[in-house]
Amino acid sequence: MMPIRPVVAFAFVWLVWLGAAAQTPDAADRIRQVEKNLIATAHIEEDSTHTIQERMAFYHIQGLSIAVIHNYKLEWAKGYGWADRDQKIPVTTETLFQAGSISKSLNSVGLLKLAQDKRVDLYADINTYLRSWKFPYDSVSGGIKISIADLLSHTAGINLHGFRGYEKGSEIPTVPEILDGKKPANSRPVRSKNIPGLKYDYSGGGVIISQLIAMDVSGMAYDKYMYDSVLKPFGMTSSTFQQPPVGKNPTIISTAYYANGKEVPGKYHIYPEQAAAGLWTTPTDLSKYIIETQLAYEGRSEKVLNQQMTNLMLTPYHNKGAALGVFMDYFPYGVKYFKHAGVDEGFESHYYGSLPGGNGVVVMVNTENGSVIIPEIINSVAKVYGFKELYRSKVIRPIIADAILQSYVGQYEPGPNALITITKDGYNLFVEQTGGPKLRIFPETESKFMVSEMHAEIIFVKDGNGHITGLVMRQNGDQKAQKIK
Repeated sequence: MMPIRPVVAFAFVWLVWLGAAAQTPDAADRIRQVEKNLIATAHIEEDSTHTIQERMAFYHIQGLSIAVIHNYKLEWAKGYGWADRDQKIPVTTETLFQAGSISKSLNSVGLLKLAQDKRVDLYADINTYLRSWKFPYDSVSGGIKISIADLLSHTAGINLHGFRGYEKGSEIPTVPEILDGKKPANSRPVRSKNIPGLKYDYSGGGVIISQLIAMDVSGMAYDKYMYDSVLKPFGMTSSTFQQPPVGKNPTIISTAYYANGKEVPGKYHIYPEQAAAGLWTTPTDLSKYIIETQLAYEGRSEKVLNQQMTNLMLTPYHNKGAALGVFMDYFPYGVKYFKHAGVDEGFESHYYGSLPGGNGVVVMVNTENGSVIIPEIINSVAKVYGFKELYRSKVIRPIIADAILQSYVGQYEPGPNALITITKDGYNLFVEQTGGPKLRIFPETESKFMVSEMHAEIIFVKDGNGHITGLVMRQNGDQKAQKIK
């Protein structure tokens, strides 16, 4: 479970939105509705909604930026809070955020553009196109060759989920050094861990191989190739894969923050792993990519990719959810969304685009626990705009006897100098970690509860006699705690 931090006071700046055109009264009203309809992803019917200001304060979010797409147009975009708290620089629609793994979506467009131009075969051995470095096949790959399509869909059997980046002022490795895990690289060598095509296994390491393919085939620096072939044609002229950004006004580059309010050292990390995590962008620019993808999918535009190649990008490959650089959500009656999330040191983001149709939303946050507020904003947008299947907040109904709830009350020890306290007020249970706020938890079953604000679960553990002996906190792994009191 994500550590729960002490409450910190924040000041917020509410800014004028910037849309694709002058705002209509209806659009202005929808913005106000979005801003005041945030609610936890799991709640009881009696719970009230919150404003963006209230939730930013509750989750300790320094700054965020939103864009909403409606009927194939950017209806509005707006910034909230601070791009740099200490310098009192507010977030605007021009503020650049690190997009984290959303970079992979744009990278995929870049590789598919090479395929569309007949410069690469998506299904050929990657070593056909790697010139400055070759992938060292070994017995783990079982004699099966890896393709570009495998890399983009995370089915290449390659290791390394993600990357930490580098503090400003550190020595930055080259792409071959990253791939071989040689100093100054801070990650392990990129190698086979499974047979290619066997299963989906998310791999930032595989995406770095595709980055080098783009460089070797184009003969250009990666950021130059991506700007000329993808970003500029999309109209994403504020965006860049440069690490760090060059020639940008420092006031539009967001500082990154940890959940405790501290700045990331040097204000942000540098990611030479550009294809996997190196895009600097805005929700407004990402909206241009989403809208163009929606139009190209319907055969109504081809600024970068044609309809055939766009459909290929949006088609799952060896996995029902993972396509080429994007993930797909499928719902009844033909509704589906392409999407991707992103996390860099101190930055978190998420986008959705509908298919068919021209609706979507982008949220970017400059604080490491941004993933807790992002779903609430997306739910609010979906509710106000009526975006089918995108509203996913659950109503939890009481199902447990009062005596059983009382048995969970007590103190639990997950480790040295740490304490988890469960308290009860009426029918409600609350969890509190050392130094953190008290949060309500909601029952899903008799023993499993949701901590909605932190997107975590608490599972109470019983012995053979039915006595509570501990709990397990589940969020990106399990944390066990023994009941001590």
